[in-house]
Amino acid sequence: MIFKICPAGLWREAEASGAFRGAPVDLADGYIHFSTAEQARETAAKHFAGMTDLLLIATDEAALGPALRWEPSRGGALFPHLYGPLPLSAVAWVKPLPLGADGAHDFPEMSA
Repeated sequence: MIFKICPAGLWREAEASGAFRGAPVDLADGYIHFSTAEQARETAAKHFAGMTDLLLIATDEAALGPALRWEPSRGGALFPHLYGPLPLSAVAWVKPLPLGADGAHDFPEMSA
């Protein structure tokens, strides 16, 4: 599984249209940014600090085919990048990503 952190409003638009085409940063970079389970907390802290009304979208990486590429990013670590829209059929689950009492995001269980 790979994970996308997404504002709820953008995700609702994706559900209405049948595919997620990306957040503004994804559109600017030319691919949809994902994180592994190990990378997701750092991604939330670095790019979504203090933000509310977020969702965590779990995606079956095998369902994405060759449009998914693993490329170096933060600190040289490989991150999953999707070059194309995310079909909703590849999404395993969507869960809220609320802020905890400590101000960090409170991640749900991230298994399939």
